[in-house]
Amino acid sequence: MARGEVIRVRNEFYIRSSSPRVDVRTRVLKQNDTFAVFDRFGDIDTFGSRELGLYYQDTRFLSRLTLKMGKDRPLLLSSTVREDNAVMAVDATNPDVSRDGEMTIPRGTLHVFRSKVLWERTCHERLRIHNYGRAAVDFVLSMEFDADFADIFELRGTKRQRRGDRIKTEVTQDAVVLAYKGLDGCLRRTRIVFDPRPARLGDSLASFQVHLEPGEDASYRWAIACELGGDSQVEIKPCYEEIVQGAAGALERVRAREPQIFTGNEQFNDWLNRSVADLHMMQTETPYGPYPYAGVPWYSTVFGRDGIITALQCLWFDPSVARGVLAYLAANQADTDNSEQDAQPGKILHEFREDEMATLGEVPFRRYYGTIDATPLFIMLAGAYYRRTGDRAFVKSIWPNVQRALEWIDRYGDLDGDGFVEYSRKSDDGLANQGWKDSHDAIFHSDGASAEGPIALCEVQGYVYAAKTAASEFAKILGDAARSRELSKQAEALHRRFEKAFWCDDLSTYAIALDGRKQPCRVRASNAGHCLFAGIATDEHARRVVATLTDETSFSGWGIRTVASSEARYNPMSYHNGSVWPHDNSLIAAGFARYGLKESAAIILAGLLDATLFFDLHRLPELFCGFPRRPGESPTLYPVACAPQSWASAAIFLLFEACLGLSVSAPEQTLVFSKPVLPAFLPKVSIRDLRVGDARVDLLLTRHDEGDVGVNVLRRNGALEVLILK
Repeated sequence: MARGEVIRVRNEFYIRSSSPRVDVRTRVLKQNDTFAVFDRFGDIDTFGSRELGLYYQDTRFLSRLTLKMGKDRPLLLSSTVREDNAVMAVDATNPDVSRDGEMTIPRGTLHVFRSKVLWERTCHERLRIHNYGRAAVDFVLSMEFDADFADIFELRGTKRQRRGDRIKTEVTQDAVVLAYKGLDGCLRRTRIVFDPRPARLGDSLASFQVHLEPGEDASYRWAIACELGGDSQVEIKPCYEEIVQGAAGALERVRAREPQIFTGNEQFNDWLNRSVADLHMMQTETPYGPYPYAGVPWYSTVFGRDGIITALQCLWFDPSVARGVLAYLAANQADTDNSEQDAQPGKILHEFREDEMATLGEVPFRRYYGTIDATPLFIMLAGAYYRRTGDRAFVKSIWPNVQRALEWIDRYGDLDGDGFVEYSRKSDDGLANQGWKDSHDAIFHSDGASAEGPIALCEVQGYVYAAKTAASEFAKILGDAARSRELSKQAEALHRRFEKAFWCDDLSTYAIALDGRKQPCRVRASNAGHCLFAGIATDEHARRVVATLTDETSFSGWGIRTVASSEARYNPMSYHNGSVWPHDNSLIAAGFARYGLKESAAIILAGLLDATLFFDLHRLPELFCGFPRRPGESPTLYPVACAPQSWASAAIFLLFEACLGLSVSAPEQTLVFSKPVLPAFLPKVSIRDLRVGDARVDLLLTRHDEGDVGVNVLRRNGALEVLILK
């Protein structure tokens, strides 16, 4: 921090964390636009993690759900989410129950099993209780519930001047309807249906009188539906197993289009399987195809940048994600100049929300375009998608969108005509920083002083370089040779300007940004690694950046920090100034590999693999703290990180691609492994049913003692050439 600087945080969309979580281990379910966050008991309690709840379209439709046996909660034995993410399962038992000083039900007598599944905006739950005791038992089972209909931005900490109205709760013999009329005129209802009918049912409590003989069990079900306007009532009649099979079957259909990967390292397999399942869960079906929502709970919606990067990370694994992302973003490309939305014609969407506050304009994110990098990244993804699939018809259909994006880059992206793309917020309520590091304090000078805009980020120039290179190839494919040459020349000119303006020889890295006075922000940061990913760096400078990013000030032992520990604003507990982000590390590793430095990429893979040992369910979170790795200790959690987060889940695929030097060209029908590297902890890797066009192939990769990697083709159907470049 510069001497005498006063810290003033003006960031309405900062996610507040006012109290510690009682238990950081939550359980998440998601299906399309509905998601739920439970504690490990399977409850939604009113203390601890304020994000607990059942949500639809960024509104919390259930804010309390607490199971009790008598006056107490059951004793937790264990809980998990099934490997495919379809079902949450909880095993519990009864606490000691006494009456008039006499023990009536000793703890451990009853087994309580809860399972939950989300399907079509409804949370279905089944509860089974079995009596393992030698005597009959009688007790009251109760469920406390409530719905606050809080907007996601309220839960993140944004204050509202007023809210809509709660409507009188409707209670029948077997159902309760909690309702809220929002200021947006929308009626939101939470309908809870019980089977069997409770002995007592009120506005906030359902209770059952339970009698179990020795060896007997009892089963209960309830369904909690999120309804808008005139939605039809929820049905509880379908068999619970049928609902579970439907949810699992939908996930399995997604899995069927992907290759199967198995390695000789069970820890790696656990990480991989959880990542695959999380990627499936985060995908939401849209009219344009699957779109990976960003993260639960704070970002469970469409984000342009997140969707594009996730699609790039897993492109070799499942290109259908990229097609869905490209189609959605093309359909929602800006076509007007709107300062409130930070929109200009041709710009790619940053964020889309359908909650009450966004609809009313209390937050600017109904349809918001305040991102500087999504537009060039869109073009990059389009080029990469064509190389992976050869889908000429689709590429031709979005070519007008690519042209509009290119026009935005030249006309609106370069505010002052200096040849660099920069941002300056137009909306008073929008994001001050508009790169992927979008927190208020993320861009600064070496003395810690904040950079004043317009700001040109180093990685954005790399993305523009890669975008124009990709668009040049597009134009050539579509028969416009003159446009192809023009774009190629523009990319090369940008490369020369970039090296001159951004390279800091004494720091052995690229400046994180240029400020509004064209002064470089001379800070060692992970952004420079994205320049390697985009291919704008020279070979010499790339090698020096790799050395900088892998020294002890940048590499924590678990991963590369967003900001080196030697910098003025370094804080390992900050969001963007010293933390470790898995997606950031995957892009950096891919950049290392692009310049032939795969051993350095493997170091990143190894650090993140080790970190997964300590994370619940082997799930990499959105980010974690950047403290140095200490022997025998775990990484340090970040308090409000999303988990799962799509681009954290997809990181493993890009890391894998980087180490193997894997590239796919469907137009040329080739699958290339360029100087592949397998770390010592991955002696064998099996990839089955990898599809390239109409061809399919099974592969076995084996690491030899001297470090070489052998690639055996076990099966090949169709015309496909597999090349190993040494």
